[in-house]
Amino acid sequence: MKTFLLLAAICGTLLADDWPQYRGPNRDDVSAEKGLLQQWPDAGPKLLWTYANAGIGYSGPSVVGGRYYTLGARGDSEFLIALDIDKLKDGAPGEAWSAMVGPLFDWNGNQWSAGPSSTPTVDGDSVFALGGNGDLICVAAADGKERWRLNLPKQLEAEVHPIGGGPKNLGWGYTWSPLVDGANLICLPGGPKGTVAALDKKTGKVAWRSAELTDQAAYTSPIVAEIEGVRQYVVLTNQGLRGVAPANGRLLWKYDRKLGTEVVNSPVVRGSQVFITAGDGQGCVLIRLKRDGDKFAAEEVYANKNMANHHGNVVLLGNHVYGASPGKGWVCLTLDSGEIAWFERSKVPNGSVTYADGRFYCYGERDGAVGLLEASSAACNVISRFVLPKLSTLRKPKGGLWTPPVISGGRLFLRDQELVYCYDVRSAR
Repeated sequence: MKTFLLLAAICGTLLADDWPQYRGPNRDDVSAEKGLLQQWPDAGPKLLWTYANAGIGYSGPSVVGGRYYTLGARGDSEFLIALDIDKLKDGAPGEAWSAMVGPLFDWNGNQWSAGPSSTPTVDGDSVFALGGNGDLICVAAADGKERWRLNLPKQLEAEVHPIGGGPKNLGWGYTWSPLVDGANLICLPGGPKGTVAALDKKTGKVAWRSAELTDQAAYTSPIVAEIEGVRQYVVLTNQGLRGVAPANGRLLWKYDRKLGTEVVNSPVVRGSQVFITAGDGQGCVLIRLKRDGDKFAAEEVYANKNMANHHGNVVLLGNHVYGASPGKGWVCLTLDSGEIAWFERSKVPNGSVTYADGRFYCYGERDGAVGLLEASSAACNVISRFVLPKLSTLRKPKGGLWTPPVISGGRLFLRDQELVYCYDVRSAR
């Protein structure tokens, strides 16, 4: 409850069904919505509309006040796009506005992803968006008028952990999603001037950089948590876990563990425990933090290969973590011990997940299959299943359907590159 109230204060005044940022109000892919279908018809829930001009990229949506905000590349530029989802014309929402973010992120030989992958963040009358090349903008939510912009590599000496084939110090591009915390916008530029940066959200001016912490940025997003009574930002890089003070960026603690190149998922915090998982065979880790005055000690509880989630993030409910893991399928992991409670390879394909009203919504990364699962630690019970009517032809040949599902206002939003689908998942009134 403390975490919910803390993050609700950060996001400002929101309706219960708003989804204002990456992974929702609490950055945990847990929706507070009720009154949703507990089982779908054989053909799936009712398709309300399809939008076919979202551009390319893996950006997820923020949904606030009848607007759907996302990022997508059209031609050689990336755009922040706002749709009026309560005003349909010819079966699709109208575009309220679009704002140019920066040039298209891509490179010769890229077979996996092009365009933006970050999710916009909505805060009051402002929207913050990050392009693949590190162009960060703030625009007015009403009309998309630009208020300020920064190019992170040029102006903040920012760096992303390198990966084979990608541009120098850009890897697969900037993919983290900005975090609004009071008057500041919390970012992960990475590089020699500091991994974490706090910007004045009204002007874009730097309030502080984490001078003690200079890891290059990974593909993960920052979260805010209260651990042992101390409010802090928890950050995952390719070098391990770190905790940073909100007032000045001081390094509070770190847990060193090299995690390879493909570090995508955000940390999960419960009390003094911090859980991480990474793909490419890296597995999962649980640490426990213990406070001693103004210092913390990080103790490793376990590190194993029982869950190695790559792109889709995981959901924590009670003492169990749920998510996909290559080779095992969908996994329910006991948080405290790291032991597998159940796994299921065949019923639902690997992909991304979100939770609402007693159900998991699982989105297959290869075939566009969508599964509705009972949220149970006892067994994998697939309640319903359907497949998207059409898949993108613009996706890179080795890319997947990696944009996570979102529940907002009784609607299920699913994206595959330029295609956005909206389904009605409300129970009968």
